[in-house]
Amino acid sequence: MAAPTSGEGSLLAMIVDSDTATGLLLTGVGQVDIRKRTNFLIVDDKTSQARIEEAFKEFTNREDVAVLLINQVIAGMIRHLLDAYNKPVPAILEIPSKDAPYDPSQDSVLQRVRFMFGES
Repeated sequence: MAAPTSGEGSLLAMIVDSDTATGLLLTGVGQVDIRKRTNFLIVDDKTSQARIEEAFKEFTNREDVAVLLINQVIAGMIRHLLDAYNKPVPAILEIPSKDAPYDPSQDSVLQRVRFMFGES
């Protein structure tokens, strides 16, 4: 299990749209470290899939991140990475966005849980 590097606790990272980011950043979730690394990526129409993939890999390999929130629409763009991801920490949570409701049939984590419990 990954341990936080700072001793201050683990972070919540996010790959989300601007509306979701605004709400989460207003709650104090945002963080910028001494090397100017942030714990979030705000995705818009101009954000490339390669940049989203890079952020996913960065956040899932950081020892100070415990949970990664990702809008389900954005998760669909990098579904191959989510399906291949098998570490318990950071936990990946797909969340709805303002423009797209949550669809449980698209959530890869929920599908794995259902499979483990013998549900279809």
